[in-house]
Amino acid sequence: MLTRGLRSTVSVFVTLLILGSSLTAANSEAAASSTATKWVDEDVTFVAGGVTIYATYRHPVVTTTPFGAVVLIAGSGPTDRNGNSAVEPGPIDTLKTLADWLSDDGVASLRYDKLGSGQTGLGPFASDLDSIGIKPFEQESAAALKFLAAQKGVNDRRLGVFGHSEGALFALLLAAGDAGAVPPIHALGLFEPLSLRYLDLITVQIDAQVAAQVTSGAITKKLATTVDSTLARAVAQLRATGTVAANLPYGLASLLNPATATFLSEADKYDPETLAASLPAHTPVLVSCSGADQQVSCDQVKRIVKGLTHANADTTFVQLQDVDHVLKVDPTGSAANYTKKLPFSPALRASLRQFVDAYLK
Repeated sequence: MLTRGLRSTVSVFVTLLILGSSLTAANSEAAASSTATKWVDEDVTFVAGGVTIYATYRHPVVTTTPFGAVVLIAGSGPTDRNGNSAVEPGPIDTLKTLADWLSDDGVASLRYDKLGSGQTGLGPFASDLDSIGIKPFEQESAAALKFLAAQKGVNDRRLGVFGHSEGALFALLLAAGDAGAVPPIHALGLFEPLSLRYLDLITVQIDAQVAAQVTSGAITKKLATTVDSTLARAVAQLRATGTVAANLPYGLASLLNPATATFLSEADKYDPETLAASLPAHTPVLVSCSGADQQVSCDQVKRIVKGLTHANADTTFVQLQDVDHVLKVDPTGSAANYTKKLPFSPALRASLRQFVDAYLK
């Protein structure tokens, strides 16, 4: 989720404690879809920035004709190739579901355990967590796209990158050319995307929590003012120096701390709207938001759409109803329901199929 710290177990809505490349698998698993006999999940690895990244390559068993292919990029925190996190009580499977939808529509995919998750783990960063910035994540997304483009049967004129939540930032960085030289991207998917500068989003979310606690009577207006000013100073320091004080009060240290400072300060330099505005003209982009999403609002996502309009992108903007941040049907949008076995959005699924038919096949 968006503001899960790199090594933190906090959720996107931080609870403030104010009151005190090689193929590695010999055996592969058939994809669970209507085309299970024709598609396969193959365990693969590739190297990014000296780190071995573990991944799943979903591809057709028979490769007589070239096929489109998409890199899937997970959201923030220790989120693995399937869209699941070790800090959650069960599977969510957002990225696995996207892979299922894509293969049902004839498109291959590569999804990977990003740094800090799954088999990839922390690699050489395990003994130096504070040094993790945005670069390793840019490197692994770029390496994933290069790996996918090199696979037998992949149509290099039908390559896509889909990012969920924070993953959309890295999809934009790839497409805008800010993550280094990569194969041309022919379609972009931004699902419930990070749409503000990172520290602006954190401020918006924490301010909303503080206001709610004032309304409920849990804290006083005076204390709320103190929390807001403490947060503002921490954000200003992060932007000016890339550092933040240890042990910030009022629960802020659960998110803003020396272990997350480098990543947050570097990621905050990018405005998703500006990145969207710099895309090549006529780039096909599928963007989703939902009125029930408690982490990213449709008003925020419209900033990206505005940037895409400036870039003259071929934008498909899907405004969902009663769908949560992880793309499941849930009118409450509650993070407590993310791991429940709820259906994924049929409206998004239909829009994705149309988008794939138009641009990736």
